[in-house]
Parts: sequence; C-alpha cells; structure tokens
Amino acid sequence: MAGNSGGVQSVERAFELLELIGRAGGECSLSHLSAESPLPPPTIHRLLRTLVGIGYVRQLPNRSYALGPRLIRLGEVANRQLGAVAAPVLASLVTELSETASLAVLDGDMVIYVAQVPSPHSMRTNNEVGRRVTMHNTAVGKAVLAELDDARILKHVTQAGLTPATQWSVTSLSGVFAAVEQVRASGVATDEQEHEVGVCGMAVAVPGAPTPMAVGISGPVARFDDGLRARAVGALRTAAETVSEALIGSRES
Repeated sequence: MAGNSGGVQSVERAFELLELIGRAGGECSLSHLSAESPLPPPTIHRLLRTLVGIGYVRQLPNRSYALGPRLIRLGEVANRQLGAVAAPVLASLVTELSETASLAVLDGDMVIYVAQVPSPHSMRTNNEVGRRVTMHNTAVGKAVLAELDDARILKHVTQAGLTPATQWSVTSLSGVFAAVEQVRASGVATDEQEHEVGVCGMAVAVPGAPTPMAVGISGPVARFDDGLRARAVGALRTAAETVSEALIGSRES
C-alpha cells in the first residue's frame, strides 16, 4: 500500500510540473519551477528527467524545459472529446438564438476554439475549430480571463500583447482589467466589434471546468439587438451549466 501511495504521489507531482510549464506558456526554466513548486529541487529534477525520457517534456538547448510532443496527441484527443460533449449543447443554442455558437478553451496565452455549430443564416461568423484568438478582445477570451487571478491575467495579456485588431479594441492593461471586472460582476462577457469589425459576441464561462473555458455566440452587429442580447444571457448560462455537468459527470464516472 505504501509503495502504491508513493507512486500516486509521484504521478500527482509530475502532473503539477506539467501544469506549471503549461501556465508559463509551455516553456520555463528549472529555477522558475523551483520558485513556483513546493517540491525540493532534487525531486523536481528527478521528475523532469523521467518526463523527458518518456517524451512528455523536452529540454531545450538553453537548458529550459518545454512541453513535449507526446502531449500534442493527447491534447488533440481531449479537444475532440470535449467538442463531442459540447456539440449538442451548441446546437441547442443555435436553434434558440440563430447565431453561431462555440466553445473555447484556454491555450497558453490565448483561447482555442474546440467546437462550433454555425448559424443557419447565410451571413454568419466562422469560429473554425482549432483557431486560436487573443483573450482581451473576444467574448470567449474575456469570459476565460475573468476566471483567472489578476497575476495570471497580467502575465497572459502581457505575453500575448495588446495589438489592436479594430478601432474598438482595448489597448491598455487598465482597460483589460476594467473589462474583466465587468465580466466578474455580470457573469457575461461581450465583444463589441473589438476583434473583427461588424461582428459582436457574448460568452459565459463554464463553471467548475478543469481548464478555463467558455461558451459563446457571435454574429453580425446588425442582428445583435437588445432582444437577442436579453435572450442570450439566460441561454448561455444554461448552456455553460450543461457543459459543466457533462464534464463533471464524465470525470466522476
């Protein structure tokens, strides 16, 4: 029993290191890991050697550590499964609101779309699965940012940059944090032509998700009237709760 307990603890510690490297943007130094982890440096080094040996971490020429190629395949499979869970929920959103519905997940300093159901309208947005977008000027991105602590927000946004996509894009850290506080207060994030001219969006974070993620809708600004916005709030919250229940249920089963 003691040996098994030690094995489980080693697995937990190894995954904690992978999470730390992921939160650092996929690459970090041994000194960074030592500063962020409560583990003693010899334990960190031993676990890293094991992870490098099996391909889940790779050591770079500058002696830093990065996530390894074997994680890519696992991530692709996980995203496909997540997309399958979300698809019927997104389809219901489209039926109710007639706008493109998507699920996006935190991916480094950006969010990545892992599922989409398009609007039935000929004029519609296309949030292609696999597409990565910045967080500070998209509805799904802001919803995800609001789930993070301020230190992580600062790090992600600083590393991703605040290059304006449109004339309505937020271009300052104070503007980003003001938007985040608004999302935290209301529970709903919006994109008012900040990522693409002529396109608006709304999103709600998935509560209790193992990785920060959000359900959102987007469409032409001409169709984003007060009536749609009012209906979307409740619909998005219900959709986010449904995805959450499906994820938590699959983890507990």
